[in-house]
Amino acid sequence: MSYTGDVVRGGPAAVRELDEVVVRKAAVGPMNNNAYLLSCRASGAQLLIDAAAEPDRLLDLVRDGSRAARLDLIVTTHRHPDHHGALASIVTVTGAPTAAGDLDAQAIEEPTTRLLRHGDVLTVGHLTLEVIALRGHTPGSVALAYREPEHASSTHPGADGAVPGRVHLFTGDSLFPGGPGKTPDPAAFTSLMDDLEARIFADFDDQTWVYPGHGNDTTLGTERAHLPEWRTRGW
Repeated sequence: MSYTGDVVRGGPAAVRELDEVVVRKAAVGPMNNNAYLLSCRASGAQLLIDAAAEPDRLLDLVRDGSRAARLDLIVTTHRHPDHHGALASIVTVTGAPTAAGDLDAQAIEEPTTRLLRHGDVLTVGHLTLEVIALRGHTPGSVALAYREPEHASSTHPGADGAVPGRVHLFTGDSLFPGGPGKTPDPAAFTSLMDDLEARIFADFDDQTWVYPGHGNDTTLGTERAHLPEWRTRGW
């Protein structure tokens, strides 16, 4: 079955098998937060994005990716409590280091091991991910960009339509199908739109796959034509 990215709270995780990484997506907590587990095929290293809620379920997700329940890093996309409610529990069980945007880290109760800034690069096993600061939903919101290798192919058993060079973008609450994330005031909205246009839509092509903090996935190609509309409506 091909990956769709559609998940519901309490339901099975959506699994996307790419050439060098397996992406698992689960909806957890009362706000149906999306948590993402990236598992490196070659090394077994794993990255969890947003330990939002339901720690037992997230630990099951980690075990699905690694029989040894290996977890190498937990990234929190931003400071809002619904995105890190299970963080302390997951850290206690796994001992995994944590990372968050430098301007949001102090608002996250669990200590942050690594402060993230725009342009940083995270290495997890054989995977590399670019850190993209998207200021507006919160001051320290970050997205992560993973690019499929140029040698990517669909010949790996279970591989789901690998596309050499395609970007997979984990946006937290900064970009959704249909628009940017909620912002507290017009200045923050302008800041977020400026970053989305300059750092996302200008840098990545239409085939870029977007994995948001809630709800279904989208692509930049689906959203690009609506940028002027978002600017005009102000949300």
